Amino acid sequence: MSFEISSQLTNSFAYQVKNEPQSQNLMQAIGNNGIYQVAKNPDSIQAMKPVFSIDLDTGDVSNQRRSGRCWMFAALNTMRHDIQKKLKLDKFELSQNYTFFWDKFEKSNYFYENVINTANEETDSRRFDFLMTTPQQDGGQWDMLCAIIEKYGIVPADIMPDNANAKDSSALNQTLNTKLRHDAVTLRDAIKNGKTVAEVSSMRQLMLQDIYRMLVFALGPVPTNFDWEYLDKDKNYHREADLTPKTFYDKFLGWNLADYISVINSPTKDKPFNQLYTVDMLGNIVGGREVRHLNLEMDRVKELVVAQLKDGESVWFGSDVGKSSDRQKGIMDPSIYTLDSLFSTDFSMSKADRLDYDESLMTHAMVITGVDLVDDKPTKWKVENSWGDKAGSKGYFVMSDEWMSEFVYQVVINKKYLTSEEQYVYDSQYNEPTVLKPWDPMGALA
Repeated sequence: MSFEISSQLTNSFAYQVKNEPQSQNLMQAIGNNGIYQVAKNPDSIQAMKPVFSIDLDTGDVSNQRRSGRCWMFAALNTMRHDIQKKLKLDKFELSQNYTFFWDKFEKSNYFYENVINTANEETDSRRFDFLMTTPQQDGGQWDMLCAIIEKYGIVPADIMPDNANAKDSSALNQTLNTKLRHDAVTLRDAIKNGKTVAEVSSMRQLMLQDIYRMLVFALGPVPTNFDWEYLDKDKNYHREADLTPKTFYDKFLGWNLADYISVINSPTKDKPFNQLYTVDMLGNIVGGREVRHLNLEMDRVKELVVAQLKDGESVWFGSDVGKSSDRQKGIMDPSIYTLDSLFSTDFSMSKADRLDYDESLMTHAMVITGVDLVDDKPTKWKVENSWGDKAGSKGYFVMSDEWMSEFVYQVVINKKYLTSEEQYVYDSQYNEPTVLKPWDPMGALA
């Protein structure tokens, strides 16, 4: 059914707007101050006071600068909290540049793998278009960071500090993606022209050599052996000699990363709860850890987060941070902006509809470091961000419980908190995950 907009119709609309009560005042207020400033709700600001019944001491926030490494910062922050506590450190960070380097390198190889696997598809296929749209990017998910650490370990930030290209990755991404698309043409042509597997593999190895050199020039050489010196809170000097990234991880953290799993909340019809999912073409290391999601109802997700916080451990999570969020004040609350009343219309959508209709998906990863429990029920949550100490309250945000329900899609939980039935579902020995399409919202990268 087609519907043409006539001049009579727009004239009637204009007449209605002109004669609405307070129409002129609203036009002036919104035009002069902006939509969100006029719609800001002082009641929400008052309710989101940064006071919590469980409040972990996690120290100063980090700053990802102009890069999309939030997932990496959030994951490494959960780990540095533990190292800070063990070593009695005032300030400490793990090197995000180190894991950034290996993620870029491995993502390039992962891209080549997918190019070869889709070599017989037409260039106008949706899978091929998805692959070429962004050959690699800064974003990722928890399992992808685990894959990097399991293979390469970690190092302190002062061993491989951020440089200009780590702090602002736009030029590196553009350059790297141009190179990867160039290589995709070469690989597809080679396969089309009947090159052998060995010949294609040799070409791929030379391509990876170029990628590695580019990354060394852009991000710096990666350390293999190093000595580390630090002062603890009591000003005692410590020196650790002849470390490697993997021995550093084993000695100072030692987590069994297999114990930490991704739990999602996706209430869409295509993803029944209490089932396991993975996403086609999502990952960063060929042969590395697979991205796996256990889909649970939101009340259960919150129970798991509270249990982990009560044991003194922070929680990595992924959300749509741009929705109903005030960056300056550090408030995430569906009531922060009263847009419905401002425009006298209805913006409401269910969480499932927002996912199905491309209104929302995971865009940013942070860390939950506290919760305010009233009658043992959460009312608001403390969030450690990675946008520096100028945003929010010295870098910390307050997330209402309602916002968590609507815009949090993924948390990372130690599987010891799962029930035996939940663990059974997650265990790949008994249950292979349902494979989602590459463009599914649960494959979004934070």
